[in-house]
Amino acid sequence: MAPGLVETPGLQTFSKPVKQSVFPDGFKTSGQHPPVYSLVRPYSEFPKVLTGPTLWKAEEYRENDDLWTHRFTSDEVAEISGASDQFIKSGIPLTGITKANFLLPNLSERMENLRQDLLNGKGFFRFRGLPVEQWDLQKCATAYMGLGTYLGYFTSQNGRGHVLGHVKDLGEDPTRTDKVRIYRTNARQYFHTDGSDLVGLLCITKSLSGGESDIVSTHHVFNVLQERHPDVVETLCEPNWYFDRKGEQSEGEEPWMRCSVFYLENDKTRSNPRVYTRLDPNNVTSLARFNSGPDARIPPLSDKQKYALEIFEKTCAELSLHMILAPGDIQFLSNTHVFHARTAYTDYPAGALDESGRPARRRHLMRLWLSAPESEGGWKLPYHDSLERKRGGIQVNDTPPVCPLDAE
Repeated sequence: MAPGLVETPGLQTFSKPVKQSVFPDGFKTSGQHPPVYSLVRPYSEFPKVLTGPTLWKAEEYRENDDLWTHRFTSDEVAEISGASDQFIKSGIPLTGITKANFLLPNLSERMENLRQDLLNGKGFFRFRGLPVEQWDLQKCATAYMGLGTYLGYFTSQNGRGHVLGHVKDLGEDPTRTDKVRIYRTNARQYFHTDGSDLVGLLCITKSLSGGESDIVSTHHVFNVLQERHPDVVETLCEPNWYFDRKGEQSEGEEPWMRCSVFYLENDKTRSNPRVYTRLDPNNVTSLARFNSGPDARIPPLSDKQKYALEIFEKTCAELSLHMILAPGDIQFLSNTHVFHARTAYTDYPAGALDESGRPARRRHLMRLWLSAPESEGGWKLPYHDSLERKRGGIQVNDTPPVCPLDAE
């Protein structure tokens, strides 16, 4: 067995002790990895139709905000505010925040019910009414991450170890998809999943226009594609898609991963197996430096794959639910069975006033990537780290976790 590998039933994991001085909560993000190829099941084993609570249609929710939105009450805001103040006073770094040091005695039941719905139900929810315009960024971040501890474990979102991410236009060139992460631009984002079990977005400030969310049930998309384009589903099930790491890899790792887009959950005891998905189109169309020219090391996208991406995007857009986030709103999504996208946006010009008459600031969302490991009720994924506490995410060597309060 390779050094550092620990055997678990049917899987191997890269568990090893970490320095708590570097990783304050005692756990290190596992990182991006290709699947265990022996666990990737062929298209012939996939169901023709998916059913169950993870399947939903946009029309069920479009006029029924109360089914997927909760506005924090004054008592709930007071509880979150008090827990945040107490944590800040403790002097513990944000990277060390846990349920044990962010107590929410009244909200904890709601958060546990939400966790179950995110993992095994519709997979999306929106909170409203966090008073972010009254709080500084430290308190906003503390409150947000404190709530996140009730849903999962923070994983690093980039090669710099950011466990608190920031979706903000930093003026980077969105056409440089081989180097630039689109969340650092104002460009449109195609339907995709992030590299974690759950993703959260807290809106601090809105843009002048655009930047709105669209979400869609992975399982509804799957069913529609099975009916209209089974050839596309078969293409998406094949483990011959290459995903760009964009330079965010550890020593000894290839700068890409060979993966599928659709997987069956690694649980053959289920009578109705669930389909799991991992895809960011920008990470499969950005590999020209490796798949073209005399030194090509991997194959370029085939015509079948290009067609599959086109049909996939059109189908997601057709079936999607539109969601607008205002300051103080939090969106939580499950990446296992919900795709999400974002419209392009335009920030306020310098010196402008926002809708409230205050000096306008650039659009700013705080982002969390959260792990829900198999050992704690998460999906049984076909990856070697499925049992890891902080599975997924992006980890480069031993880069420590950090929580910048703004984009950098």
